Amino acid sequence: MGKKVKQTIQIDGYEIDISNPDKLLFPQAGITKWDYLLYLTQIGPYLLPYTQNRLLTTIRYPDGVNGEHFYQKNCPKKRPDFVETVRVDETEYILLNNLPTLAWLANLACLEFHVSFHYATNMNAPTEVVFDLDPSTSEFGPVQETALQLHQILQSLGLHAFPKTSGATGLQVYIPIENRYTFDQTRKITQFIARYLAERYPNLITVERLVKDRGNKVYVDYLQHWTKKTLIAPYSPRARSSATVSTPLEWDELAHLSSPTEFTLPMMIERIQQKGDLFATMVQGPRESLDDILSFVERQ
Repeated sequence: MGKKVKQTIQIDGYEIDISNPDKLLFPQAGITKWDYLLYLTQIGPYLLPYTQNRLLTTIRYPDGVNGEHFYQKNCPKKRPDFVETVRVDETEYILLNNLPTLAWLANLACLEFHVSFHYATNMNAPTEVVFDLDPSTSEFGPVQETALQLHQILQSLGLHAFPKTSGATGLQVYIPIENRYTFDQTRKITQFIARYLAERYPNLITVERLVKDRGNKVYVDYLQHWTKKTLIAPYSPRARSSATVSTPLEWDELAHLSSPTEFTLPMMIERIQQKGDLFATMVQGPRESLDDILSFVERQ
């Protein structure tokens, strides 16, 4: 038997051609394009609620994780009817709104899905506040400690927060907010909290944007949270040899986690079956008011 050159699948009533299904996308993990597609269709119901109507930037690896890659914001000219798009300035963004679109992107060897902090219909109103914690070394301990200190501060402010791994070396902390604040307003809050952390833990945390000025400290990135900027979506795979996934966590679990890279595509569905969708409340639960903290910060 030779290699299959093409296979067709049906999702939600649409036929999608999968070219080169036997191609290895993650060689070290032994994951072919067909395997990848199966994983994504299983993870889709948990990934898609978060990517709905957000601007998508994807990273394509036509020859797998070890090959060349490129970022794609503009939707390819030739696209199926089920792919929804929105034009912003000169860019025709894909909206990752349904399972057939996810499968179509899998066929294009899109291995990462990064989405905006806002809906396409409301460019200046973020749906959450996000802190991106970026370690300067390969050690996980410092970024773990930073996340836990940040959590304590947010708790003291009465804010519920949801952590997830980046799928690489870092962590991200999300606060679902009422959809009525501007990015200017959320920036005041994130900047205030990040600087407070850096002053309180000067040997651990920095807000230095330049890598050369960070030393071994954890960078609390509050600048990435802005209109049209993107961050890796929860449950998105990462283009790493072990096929890691950006994975929502429980706070108790984070305290005992040895490495953020232990969560991979093959284990994700079993994890969700055990723990449930840990980002469901972040996406669909109650939203936080920032009025009190905003008035406090503006008075400083």
